[in-house]
Amino acid sequence: MTSPLTIPATPSPAVRWTPRLWGTLLVLCAAMFLDALDVSMVGVALPSIGTDLHLSTSTLQWIVSGYILGYGGLLLLGGRTADLLGRRQVFLVALGVFALASLLGGLVDSGPLLIASRFVKGLSAAFTAPAGLSIITTTFPEGPLRNRALSIYTTCAATGFSMGLVLSGLLTEASWRLTMLLPAPIALGALAAGLRLLPRSAREENHAGYDVPGAVLGTASMLLLVFTVVQAPGAGWASARTLGSFLAVAVLLTAFVLVERRSPSPLIRLGVLRSGSQVRAQLGAVAFFGSYVGFQFLTTLYMQSLLGWSALHTALAFLPAGALVAVSSTKVGAVVDRFGTPRLIAAGFALMVAGYALFLRIDLDPVYAAVILPSMLLIGAACALVFPSLNIQATNGVEDHEQGMVSGLLNTSVQVGGAVFLAVVTAVVTAAAPAHPTAHAVLDSYRPGFMVVTGVAVAGLLITLTGLRDRRPRPSVVVARSTVEASASASTEAEAEAERVAVRD
Repeated sequence: MTSPLTIPATPSPAVRWTPRLWGTLLVLCAAMFLDALDVSMVGVALPSIGTDLHLSTSTLQWIVSGYILGYGGLLLLGGRTADLLGRRQVFLVALGVFALASLLGGLVDSGPLLIASRFVKGLSAAFTAPAGLSIITTTFPEGPLRNRALSIYTTCAATGFSMGLVLSGLLTEASWRLTMLLPAPIALGALAAGLRLLPRSAREENHAGYDVPGAVLGTASMLLLVFTVVQAPGAGWASARTLGSFLAVAVLLTAFVLVERRSPSPLIRLGVLRSGSQVRAQLGAVAFFGSYVGFQFLTTLYMQSLLGWSALHTALAFLPAGALVAVSSTKVGAVVDRFGTPRLIAAGFALMVAGYALFLRIDLDPVYAAVILPSMLLIGAACALVFPSLNIQATNGVEDHEQGMVSGLLNTSVQVGGAVFLAVVTAVVTAAAPAHPTAHAVLDSYRPGFMVVTGVAVAGLLITLTGLRDRRPRPSVVVARSTVEASASASTEAEAEAERVAVRD
């Protein structure tokens, strides 16, 4: 595909927001909405699932961890597969698998089968997420159009995450199976619409062959890393099992890097990471999602275990943050166009740090409007600024044939950040757990976890601040390559004529 050479100042007739273009975006947004919805809905339903299927706490953990394992472990492979085999094809097949796994998860009567369905759903999401993001970045030209599309796309993720909490609280009152079945009809509807609306994408011409060793090593290292982090709080961070697993991850990653440096068609082209803005986007994604997942985990425990709030009450407490993100969806793209991604990411992390710091004021009898609500609004504003900006920054300046690769890398950073820092926060809170668990003592054990969450957000802010020295390029009009060549040729002829005139004079 041929990309525009410069960022457009105004939409050209070829890329207006036609009904078909809107339909394409809505299909991709539906898939991202489902990914986020599925992550948040299952948490509230776990107690009911455990009672109905007679599952232990450790088995219930794998209903969540199975999804994370499939999702985080296979994103790199999913992104590159979309580039090589066609984004439309990969997206639609994976979305169909997601729908079938959702149907299976709502009908099974066995813990292992439910965990298997969750793993398959995570696996399919590992292909739909990077394929969907790369379809957007190759359909909408870099600049205001793409920024607007990405702001809507990422807003759907935040909205799905927020609505998942509320819907799960409502549906679980009837049956936990409804929380598993709900994504199936939505996915099937998106699949039917996608078959008609999604643009056909050509496969990348790959004369060098496929990077099978890189795919095996990359997938194995990510799977083992996520598995090790998820298991570490239970097995012990200093246990021989955990340390041995981390050592094996390091060996696999080293081998992966060596293979990628020599492969003619690598799973990840390491040269992409020579870009400072790309590295800051990836590290920012780790800090952003890692801090938020840890915050949500601790806040849910605080509200339900200490304050005695119901699942629905807790979900509604988080709702202002999600509502703020949804309301701002149409505005963020224009703000990015004006101020650039580094400034918005820095501003968002600053708001996030402020929100987390304010939440440290919690006690056993909080006034929601004075203590919890301000934090939720600040964190919602931060999510509205940071998440779309990270996606825009990571995909800007990347060739079309590598958009899937970069999308998979960004989503991997998000998932690994969430898994790693959730495990760290859990370990910190567990280490501070009181011998005599009074309400005040339990609250005091949560505070170090909230401080870790705040520290991760501060690290994200500091990383982002290093990019503020980069000057934001000014928007310019899109010109075709042939126009550039003609202009250059005309300019050369004009200079030559001027020299001939000067010689005659």
